[in-house]
Amino acid sequence: MIFGPLFMILFLAVLIAAVVFLARWVGGPWQTTVPSHHTPPGRTALDILKERFARGEIDKDEFEERRRILGE
Repeated sequence: MIFGPLFMILFLAVLIAAVVFLARWVGGPWQTTVPSHHTPPGRTALDILKERFARGEIDKDEFEERRRILGE
């Protein structure tokens, strides 16, 4: 009598695990995205600095200071 509920829980756990495994197998590998802080090949630090200035993330003084530092 005590084993009935235990086997029911075990059966449900195995059933759920099988469904998850099947869903992952059918879905294929997870697609990973490149975080935005990684730069694609060909982009320089100066290009990124110019984009940040254009978007308004940094002001003119900060842009000039960082551009001067990058030029050294």
